[in-house]
Amino acid sequence: MRIKPFKGIRPPKELVEQVSSRPYDVLNSEEARAEAAGNEKSLYHIIKPEINFAPGTDEHDERVYGAAVEQFKLFKEKGWLVQDQEEKYYVYAQTILAKGEGLENATGAALAGEKAKTQYGLVVGAWVDDYLEGRIKKHELTRKDKEEDRMKHVRVLNANMEPVFFAYPHREDLDEIVKEVVKGEPEYDFVAAPEGFRHTFWVINDKQTIARITEIFAEIPAMYIADGHHRSAAAAGVGAERKSLPQPLHKGGEIPEYEFFMAVCFPDDQLNIIDYNRVVKDLNGLSEAEFLKALEDDFEIKAYPHPLPEGKGDFSAVKPKGLHNFSLYLGGKWYSLTAKEGRYNDADPIGVLDVTISSNLILDKILGIKDLRSDKRIDFVGGIRGLGELKRRVDSGEMKMALALYPVTMQQIIDIADSGNIMPPKTTWFEPKLRSGLVVHSLE
Repeated sequence: MRIKPFKGIRPPKELVEQVSSRPYDVLNSEEARAEAAGNEKSLYHIIKPEINFAPGTDEHDERVYGAAVEQFKLFKEKGWLVQDQEEKYYVYAQTILAKGEGLENATGAALAGEKAKTQYGLVVGAWVDDYLEGRIKKHELTRKDKEEDRMKHVRVLNANMEPVFFAYPHREDLDEIVKEVVKGEPEYDFVAAPEGFRHTFWVINDKQTIARITEIFAEIPAMYIADGHHRSAAAAGVGAERKSLPQPLHKGGEIPEYEFFMAVCFPDDQLNIIDYNRVVKDLNGLSEAEFLKALEDDFEIKAYPHPLPEGKGDFSAVKPKGLHNFSLYLGGKWYSLTAKEGRYNDADPIGVLDVTISSNLILDKILGIKDLRSDKRIDFVGGIRGLGELKRRVDSGEMKMALALYPVTMQQIIDIADSGNIMPPKTTWFEPKLRSGLVVHSLE
């Protein structure tokens, strides 16, 4: 892999909590407007620039992209974003806090249980050609309209405002470098509301360390997009556009900055993947008893005690216990579904996935839901919301049944990407999400 350090554009440390934000694609315009209310320094003014207009303004209006440019210029003029004078790499650590730390009711504490968990990523410039030639590997399809939106954003700003999230096969030599770097004083260290994840950030200034990181990555044959497929496609698309245009010669044959885009690269053994669950509006004309009977063809079914033995609000007893085990909520009760032998193919990187098993044997075969991308009878709930959210949506009458899945593994993602396959829709949910606004990459 070819990577390079870059002159990051960053907030002064006393402003980082005001500037930083959640990624543009995890909240809608109204949620961004509410989070940015009263804070002129929020990065949402640049990455969700429609919030600078009246509610209901089309986020793809040319005036909206123009507002992003004006806001980016303002942030630099005001000193809310300042460019480093030399090229650097950075270490970005995300910590899921243990119970009792940080924000008591935060998502971080809910995910961590009793112990804190930290993952350490290197912030680098990733090479466009590694993406275009398949060494940066994807596992999801992208939508052209979403790609074009982010391409316009990159074009008009001449910058990658938000990083993409990569995984690489872990290496002890890189782990050792990161361990040494994080012994030093961090540039940023804060717990972000409302999620309650801790974000810590170090600047790597030592030139020998920077050179060694570049050398080690050159030995890594591939990286994998964990989160940010549209941002990756957009950044690579803009880089390819720039390459096709007449450009000034670069000294020493160096590759121009616009052929790189910003990525946070984590070792694959540190990443946290959580479940991505399904809720369905009806049973395709079946009664609850008929639906359960139909499931018996392919699943061993066990009803859980009701109410749950752990008490109200604790759903640990009904979480899926492993691959090929599912939790069904129907008619006010929880059931364990375990796929029978011969109903899946463990030798097939797609066939082994629980999303494939549930799609084929439940959603399609029994409920008649054939296209997860377009069918309006189904919705998806990230595991970050917990199984209580599944129960709530069914109990409210909005949905008829809910299905909780065991999370996919990083190895499954790697196997699929290496085989050139694409995962089914709504398969992976990585948490924590990268915080935007800690550093920006200019294409100049």
